[in-house]
Amino acid sequence: MTRYLNQSEATKLDEELFNVYNFGVEQLMELAGLSCASAISNGFPSFKNVLIVVGPGNNGGDGLVCARHMKIFGYSPEIFLPKRTAKTLYENLIKQCELFEIPILNACPSVEELNAKYSLVVDALFGFSFKPPVRQEFCEILHNMIHMSTPCCSIDIPSGWDVENGPTLGAPYLKPEMLISLTAPKLCARFFKGKLHYLGGRFIAPVLARKYELELPNYVGIECYVCLS
Repeated sequence: MTRYLNQSEATKLDEELFNVYNFGVEQLMELAGLSCASAISNGFPSFKNVLIVVGPGNNGGDGLVCARHMKIFGYSPEIFLPKRTAKTLYENLIKQCELFEIPILNACPSVEELNAKYSLVVDALFGFSFKPPVRQEFCEILHNMIHMSTPCCSIDIPSGWDVENGPTLGAPYLKPEMLISLTAPKLCARFFKGKLHYLGGRFIAPVLARKYELELPNYVGIECYVCLS
């Protein structure tokens, strides 16, 4: 089992990927999003009607790439963006999804709509840079996801959780059935009680893994994900 990263370590590791190992943001998003789509196809192979809830940061970019690959894999994904960003990278990713005929919702789906229309909701709202509290524009969709009965798959961090300390005790919080940690699990993954925990993002050089003492598990063959539990 790989060890868990705190928020500072996750940030520093990401910076090294960019500045020392010369990965581009688009490159890492493509690899991460593909690993997420592949892990979901392994964990939920028959859950075809999927909503991907996308935030404005890198986690959301992973979600947009995931949506595109899920479409290629035969799923019927739709996308909801509570807050759009004018960054060229995201506009390009959204345009790609539109060209792959992935619907983008104009309004926040209600709890009833989440339960009736979708067999899985993919949470790509917030990544490891998240710090509480949740901003107003994301409150409605996060509230609806917390109270839905549809299974949820969170990418890297269950949205609304503290990256190190997990969910806020005494308050309703998101309880995903599946968590896809990227690069290495973050400390909040200790509080994950769902059925499926995957590791994705097979792009860590051995020397970087040794530096952060990650003890990464063995990936099987050419797979870009590995099941941790």
